[in-house]
Amino acid sequence: MDYKVPLSRVYMDEEIKNDVAEVLASNRYILGERTKKFEEAFAKLCQTKFCAATSSGTAAIFLTLKALGVGAGDEVIVPSFTFIATATPVLHVGAKPVFVDIDPETYTLDAAKLKKVVSPKTKAIIPVHLYGHPADMKLIIEVAKTNSIHVIEDACQAHGSSYNQKMIGSLGDAAVFSFYPSKNMTVCGDGGAVTTSDQELFSKVKMLRDHGRSEKYVHNQLGYNMRFNEIQAAVGYVQLQKLKGFNEARRRWAKQYTEALQDHVTTPVEKKWAYHVYHMYVLRHNRRDDLRKFLADKGVETGIHYPVPVHKQPAITEETQCSNWSLPNTEKAADTVVSLPMHPALTEEDVDYVSQAVIRFLKNA
Repeated sequence: MDYKVPLSRVYMDEEIKNDVAEVLASNRYILGERTKKFEEAFAKLCQTKFCAATSSGTAAIFLTLKALGVGAGDEVIVPSFTFIATATPVLHVGAKPVFVDIDPETYTLDAAKLKKVVSPKTKAIIPVHLYGHPADMKLIIEVAKTNSIHVIEDACQAHGSSYNQKMIGSLGDAAVFSFYPSKNMTVCGDGGAVTTSDQELFSKVKMLRDHGRSEKYVHNQLGYNMRFNEIQAAVGYVQLQKLKGFNEARRRWAKQYTEALQDHVTTPVEKKWAYHVYHMYVLRHNRRDDLRKFLADKGVETGIHYPVPVHKQPAITEETQCSNWSLPNTEKAADTVVSLPMHPALTEEDVDYVSQAVIRFLKNA
């Protein structure tokens, strides 16, 4: 089979290549003017006052938890149906992750279950805007305010998404983003950001990411080397200018997939309060593995996001000394989800080819 449809593809053009070449010739590589320009533009996108770029999305979560004073004895509520990096920074700061089940339609944290797990030890909630669909933030924020709990949006898959016409990244005390190569916009490697309108929180994150320094050789606190660099900023700034078009393309391909597949298999939903940016286009099927093999034979690359819930990861169960969480929606999703190719460079022919292959499998299943 010569026809190939990759799961994801990084956008690259001459402008990006030229800007990277300029950085290489500049002799300024870390936290320079390009980083500042990128941070200002990304904060504007998210409708926040500030953005601090970091070395990865994982680093962004860790630095935000540290800046908020989350530590030993604290609990942080997180979904288990997510990439493990939502939870590992909680453990790295000495706190304990407390897992909540997901809404089976959106795959995001089920806010109705929050009240059952909030305790006097709860210091933060990290809702994940999974696959590009926002979590239902209204009740989450209500519970957080009632109990004086911080809200950190994990927006690592939701660049440009919105909730009730408010930009993702602006709804909590802070939000974290990843610019990993498969994301809706990338820096062609690892990279991340923290967005917030809290001046104090922003200043702490900036200090912590750069060895805790307030000036070149003055270090006010113990910090870390989790900095952004100028090559990342050069790539990211161009990608950011194209993000709206990227997301519109993703939505167009999602619409075409759904129109073709909705009568045959469980397709993604978009709630009336959501602007879905389809980082992933995810189906549900009980014979998921057979479907993936069938599509692979047709040249179609697929993925599973995510086959092992965080609460069942060996590293997590060992650290938390608990593996008996009751999260039925999470475990059902982990057993049945499959991600189809989704990126702006798809064509109508690609989407039709993939859709027809899925339908052929389903008719013979």
